[in-house]
Amino acid sequence: MVEPKPTSGHRSRGLFAVFLVLVLVGGSWGAWRWYEARTAQRAAAARPAAPAPVPVQAAPVEAADIPIYLTGLGSVQALNTVTVQSRVDGQIEKIAFQEGQMVKAGDLLLQIDPRPFQAALDQAVAKKAQDEAQLVSAKADLERTRQLITRDFASKQQLDVQQANVSSLNAQIQADQAAIDNATTQLSYTTIRAPLSGRTGLRRVDQGNIVHAADTNGIVQIAQIEPIAVIFTAPEAELSGILKAHGEGPLKVLTLSSNGKTPLAEGELTLVNNQVDSATGTVRLKAQFANKDHSLWPGMSVDARLLVRTLQGVAAVPSTAVQRGPQGLYAYVVKPDNTVEMRPVKVGVITGDKAVIEDGLNVGERVVTAGHYRLQPGSPVRVTNASEAHVAAGEIK
Repeated sequence: MVEPKPTSGHRSRGLFAVFLVLVLVGGSWGAWRWYEARTAQRAAAARPAAPAPVPVQAAPVEAADIPIYLTGLGSVQALNTVTVQSRVDGQIEKIAFQEGQMVKAGDLLLQIDPRPFQAALDQAVAKKAQDEAQLVSAKADLERTRQLITRDFASKQQLDVQQANVSSLNAQIQADQAAIDNATTQLSYTTIRAPLSGRTGLRRVDQGNIVHAADTNGIVQIAQIEPIAVIFTAPEAELSGILKAHGEGPLKVLTLSSNGKTPLAEGELTLVNNQVDSATGTVRLKAQFANKDHSLWPGMSVDARLLVRTLQGVAAVPSTAVQRGPQGLYAYVVKPDNTVEMRPVKVGVITGDKAVIEDGLNVGERVVTAGHYRLQPGSPVRVTNASEAHVAAGEIK
């Protein structure tokens, strides 16, 4: 009889060994994965965090026409000013204008009582008529004397006397006509009219008062404000350039309020003074403005800007893009990867809000205009102004 083999026990022990191996392998693999993840976490924690982009504003370098202005403090003056005065003595009968009124040349301003002057004119006319009548009689006597002298009924002396009498009366009539002309002129002075177009000021006399030709204060002042003038100064170093440009054509002058913020009027340069003020090293200039809207007023202080020339097609950036450092002037250029590069620049003219770049930047590049204080070369940036942010994102080509 053959005995059965004990296979079941051996098989159980084999399965257990396989299971144990699998457990050991799985545990080792899990421990290795845990160790690897832990190591990666520690490495990530040890690495410094990437810096956040710095918010900035940017603008492109543009090819632009840049006007070059000379700026000076100016004073507005009436183109012409007249103090209206009476040329005769008399009582004011009528005032025909209002204070602050715009008047035209020839408009009636006031009427002085004309009666004394009309009486003087009438007297002069009557005197002339009297002398003319005497002249007629004298001429008749002269003619009779000539006839009598041919018959020897009158002497040569009588003829000479009659001739002298006629000549005297002719002279008297001329004097009478001069008296009439004078009286007519004096009578015309009783009607006072505006000598020019302009704006009246404060009236210094009232109706009913007596005015005199010797009065120095006058009756009212008229200032011509259409057109109007502005007197301002420029440095003597700019004189040759101004004269050259002025010789080539009219130069435009802009006026702004004294704080330099509000534009007021635009006119033309009319005069470069014939001498330089040696005390200040400046030359006085005069510009004329139409002033239809009365934005300029006599006595105002304004900023006057004289357009001397215009630079054509030069590289220009907002003046805020140009910064000053220990090594001179520089600008931050925004590169295509949205990091910045510090670029030294050579600046020409700075006028208004634009700076002309002579070297260091190319047309089309973008420069930082605000937010410089947090930047360093290579700093990542985020452009916050709308149009430039679109450019950075590739939305505007």
